[in-house]
Amino acid sequence: MKKLNRLIMAGTLAALAGLAPAKAAETYDIVISGGRVVDPETGLDAVRNVGIKGDRIAAVSEKALKGARVIDAKGRVVSPGFIDMHAHGQSILAGRVQALDGVTTALELEAGMLPVGDYYKRLASEGRPINYGASVNWANARIATFANLEPKDDLAWFEEAFARPDWQQEVASPEQLEKITAMVKEGLDEGGLGVGILIGYAPGTGHKEFFAVNKLAAERGMPTFTHARYLSMLEPKSSFEGMQEIVAAAAGTGAHTHIVHMNSISLRDTDIIADLISNAQSQGLKVTTEAYPYGAGATGIGAAMFREERWRERLGGVDASNFDVNGKRLTEEEFARLQAEAPATGTVIHFIELSDPKDMAILSKSVLFPGGVIASDGGDFIVDGKPIPQETWPLPENAWSHPRSAGTYARFLRLYLREQKAVSLIEAIRRVSYGPAHILEDAVPQMKLKGRIQKGADADIVIFDPETVGEQADFDHPGRTSTGFSHVIVNGTVLVNDGVVDTNALPGKPVRNTVKAK
Repeated sequence: MKKLNRLIMAGTLAALAGLAPAKAAETYDIVISGGRVVDPETGLDAVRNVGIKGDRIAAVSEKALKGARVIDAKGRVVSPGFIDMHAHGQSILAGRVQALDGVTTALELEAGMLPVGDYYKRLASEGRPINYGASVNWANARIATFANLEPKDDLAWFEEAFARPDWQQEVASPEQLEKITAMVKEGLDEGGLGVGILIGYAPGTGHKEFFAVNKLAAERGMPTFTHARYLSMLEPKSSFEGMQEIVAAAAGTGAHTHIVHMNSISLRDTDIIADLISNAQSQGLKVTTEAYPYGAGATGIGAAMFREERWRERLGGVDASNFDVNGKRLTEEEFARLQAEAPATGTVIHFIELSDPKDMAILSKSVLFPGGVIASDGGDFIVDGKPIPQETWPLPENAWSHPRSAGTYARFLRLYLREQKAVSLIEAIRRVSYGPAHILEDAVPQMKLKGRIQKGADADIVIFDPETVGEQADFDHPGRTSTGFSHVIVNGTVLVNDGVVDTNALPGKPVRNTVKAK
């Protein structure tokens, strides 16, 4: 009888258990449903559902997820947000343009900023659509030292200094070097993400100073980001020699040295420079690099590299027609006048011609360098030579900049992923998201949560159609924004919705190292 009662009780509990309400399914703020999710770190490349709560990714699942908002990503790629390590455009306007190119984090690492604290304070007070951050600007420290001025966190302040030859051509005295390094230390104490070394703009800098700054960075566990000294295929003072100096600094100080825009500095010596970097890496030196998919660069027309003896020959035989300002190629008379009267004038210089298959192969060698990443070197936009107010939107049709400012990432995906099929999808995504995060994460812990589609990672996500993504900007129309990016999510906020920027959204956050108490 007791046994019978136990069986009846067990059956009753089983029945009750069956009648008990199932645990309510978790509801996410946003669910990205049915997209091809790519996570280069884990190797994931499969259809998944992504759940977002707050500013983090809370789930990546094969099962259906419930969300307050559901974005149907079927037929599209769901990627970690793109990370630009070389973004001179730090305005609200530049951020919106880059968001339409898939960028969710834009870092000014080549030049950097100084004072670093002023930069972060200013951007935080204004708000930014995408994440931002900067290294310490060594060149500003050098200008301030030679000119006995206080540095400003302003690219225009730097470009105006082109009119002063001293900081570009003279070796610092011991007292000057002490002052320069003191300012760099202060910038690191204020949370700078490493040291930006524009030595290509100050080719007269002593080798001992370059070594000292790299040694300082190594002692602080910070990387350096160097625009190599010289821009030339002729020796002495060749681009190769400049690259050797960076590799030697890595070997001699233990610093992580990052070579910026390998494509433009190498000119047509890419093969030998690629060998140099590759062999240094194989011997354990921490040397990394980046490139952008264009055959032209941009800078101030008064830069020292365009003033040195035999500079035209050193650049491979260029003349004034290789330069354009506001989309117009220059005559020799116009070039000479601008260099003398307006040296800060921005100009595009066409180093190689991509209509020539040999030149295209040179560019691809840099863009596809093993382990390398994509970085734009893009900047802000101007109209008729004047900066566009950063609240302006949409970008005026006649806005001028290098087209890389608007189209670097879409161009890379169109050209190298879809048309040439030179890289797999997961390798393409590595070069634009996880790769930059991985390069920086030892020195910048915040980057360990970026460049990934994983539970707990920052909800910086890009959704794009690999069959239609492409740049619209070119040298005649550099202000045209990219297409194919349907949604861009920054810190859990939808910034780009169905290809349209939400101008009320400023979800960008600072990427900054810990500030040391003074």
